Amino acid sequence: MDLKQNIMAVKEKIAAAAVRAGRDPAQITLCAATKVQTDDTIRAAIEAGLEVCGENRVQELCAHLEADAYAGAREVHFIGHLQTNKVNKVVGRVDLIQSVDSLRLLEAIEKQAEKLGIVQDILLEVNIAGELSKGGVAPEDVQDLAQAAVSMPHVRLRGLMAIPPVAHGPGANTQYFVKMRRLFVDTKDKIADNKNDMNCLSMGMSGDFEEAVAQGATLVRVGTALFGPRPPRPEQA
Repeated sequence: MDLKQNIMAVKEKIAAAAVRAGRDPAQITLCAATKVQTDDTIRAAIEAGLEVCGENRVQELCAHLEADAYAGAREVHFIGHLQTNKVNKVVGRVDLIQSVDSLRLLEAIEKQAEKLGIVQDILLEVNIAGELSKGGVAPEDVQDLAQAAVSMPHVRLRGLMAIPPVAHGPGANTQYFVKMRRLFVDTKDKIADNKNDMNCLSMGMSGDFEEAVAQGATLVRVGTALFGPRPPRPEQA
């Protein structure tokens, strides 16, 4: 695996997709999904030009933070499912929590952020395809959760995130990306308090990030296309 070459290739594809859509490539952030990667791999990726890392699991996030593996990264995001009893391990330790999917979790984040005296940036995760196997708030409930978020002084709503179904071929997820873009614009239009803060639409992964960029993504979460197939977890090796 040539990590530097992979990073350059993904960045070039993002830029080309943006240009084809009449967008500025600088508007799109590449978030490296570092799930199951080692400290050394993460350090090498940052050295090779990655600026934003996204972690799926609280335990891995904490271990990498303790090892200072993210040193040199501009931002660290939490992109996986977050349980309320682990909020204290994440709030204030990452720049953005992308996966807020319930009022209960939102309230727990607000409480912990208040305790720390900070404002925590978040995205609301949307279950755009209504998949039973995935978390996320239903599209019709996004507005209510967004209004709850903007009413909380220690939370800043930055936008929306979605994980559509696994793409089986080009264009497979276009309908979901289009729906997310419309939902993002509609939600932002109905919020007066932090319109300027709500500027992030996180969608698109290794199999469909170019398509997501074409439909308005401002952040894509890419793992396999950067790091190759995920290695087994240590306990499975």
